[in-house]
Amino acid sequence: MASPAARLWLLAGLAGFAGLAILHVWAPSGDPAFAICLSRRLFHLPCPGCGMTRALAHLAKGEWSAALQDHPLAPVVAVEGILGWLLWGATLAASRPLRLPVRLEALLLANVAALVALWLGRAATGTLPW
Repeated sequence: MASPAARLWLLAGLAGFAGLAILHVWAPSGDPAFAICLSRRLFHLPCPGCGMTRALAHLAKGEWSAALQDHPLAPVVAVEGILGWLLWGATLAASRPLRLPVRLEALLLANVAALVALWLGRAATGTLPW
């Protein structure tokens, strides 16, 4: 019998595959009326992740150039999500915390810094995906 933590890990994986299937059939639209982002809907301002959902939908379809145009960091975020899920599973299988070569806090901070830097650069050059 699987432990509750292992069942949660498996459920997270199934949710990830369901999300991938939904993104694969979803046709991204740039229409603000259908925006998921609260910043865009309420304040009409782009956030640092602006275009990420559309970019992930393009990645799910294999449309790399469209994904990179919507958000250049989408492939990085997708790979990090998969690696994070695999690391979670490896930790559960090992029954003890794994030693990582990099601190997760530093990686998270680097991701936030990259998102904000890209957002500022795209806002300054007028290339946000609106």
